[in-house]
Amino acid sequence: MASLASKGSQRWLQLAVNRKQELLAEALRNSGALALGASVSWAAPLERHGYAEHRDEAALVGAGIEPARLKVPLSAFWPKGGPRWDAEGKSSDGAAIFVEAKSHISELNSNPTGARDPKAAALIRRSLQRARKHYARAATAGWGHPFYQYVNRLAHHYWLAKLNGQKSRLVFLYFLNDHDMGGPSSVQEWKAAIEVLHLALGLPGNISRFGVFDAFLDVRTLRADAAVA
Repeated sequence: MASLASKGSQRWLQLAVNRKQELLAEALRNSGALALGASVSWAAPLERHGYAEHRDEAALVGAGIEPARLKVPLSAFWPKGGPRWDAEGKSSDGAAIFVEAKSHISELNSNPTGARDPKAAALIRRSLQRARKHYARAATAGWGHPFYQYVNRLAHHYWLAKLNGQKSRLVFLYFLNDHDMGGPSSVQEWKAAIEVLHLALGLPGNISRFGVFDAFLDVRTLRADAAVA
């Protein structure tokens, strides 16, 4: 049997998906990503599959999307080897759910794309520019380093929801009180950091109208199971 991750957002999300699904669903409902009474059938990270995380077509299938039926194929928008999603599933009301989880503020920073092929790098730049115009038409901020991971998740959601008309929701899940990682203890701390991030990217403060949501979950509600590996 696979062991839980040793620490950080990966560990807490594994616990939430596999052992505390109602707590996770409640956090998503509070964010607006999930309707009242709705639930999620998670495809990853599942204990029985070694907590594997998915990317590209595998992540789409896990969220209930058939890649072959998309109007704009993934290959036309992003090179192979795109985001590895922390979690994905399908809601009981038919929406694809994709999750990116964080437990401390420094995780908001990330390196620029590592694509070495010039054609792949150019495709990424074009797709990020298209996504930026969708979320923040007047923005001129560069969408890359130091927030590349954040913007490439936004770009993939734009591709699914806008270009392909899929019922899809992107959730940034922020854990509270992960003291081992020096993480925030309050929603207000996270929101302050998110506000700075959005200002740097030229984004409005609230982007839920695009199907993008911020959810918060206190790790103290998960610690009862944390010792079980």
